[in-house]
Amino acid sequence: MNNPPYKAPDFTLPDTEGKAHTLHDYKGQWIVLYFYPKDDTPGCTIEACSLRDARDTLAEMGAAIIGISKDGANSHEKFKAKYSLNFTLLTDTEGKTIEAYGAWGKKMYGREGILRKTFIINPSGQVVKVYGRVTPMGHGERVMNDLKHLQEKA
Repeated sequence: MNNPPYKAPDFTLPDTEGKAHTLHDYKGQWIVLYFYPKDDTPGCTIEACSLRDARDTLAEMGAAIIGISKDGANSHEKFKAKYSLNFTLLTDTEGKTIEAYGAWGKKMYGREGILRKTFIINPSGQVVKVYGRVTPMGHGERVMNDLKHLQEKA
């Protein structure tokens, strides 16, 4: 994958209600775009709840949170309800967006799957920060701090 900054790959993916979201829909605002392996699994839940807890502060900073996995809309809806997730989850059943962002690859024990990765995208549509192999605990706080520094530099 490229070194930031670089143009964020575009996407068109459905949310839990079937509404299509594109990168262009978020033009002019910051985006925290994160990829995760599976709804309602331990690490993914910790990461999602960390971002949920950071969401109000991130929103005040002008950032939207978008989570993407291969799970279907029904699974996403249950996950959102169970943990009061207050941000958008998109479904990428074909994995095209996951691959475009380099979030598919070898995991433990040589198996392939979705890698836990997060991207901060600036209002111009440029990826300005990449977190590879995210540690779920405290991820929301790390993103808040990094976004603050990125905005100060912008």
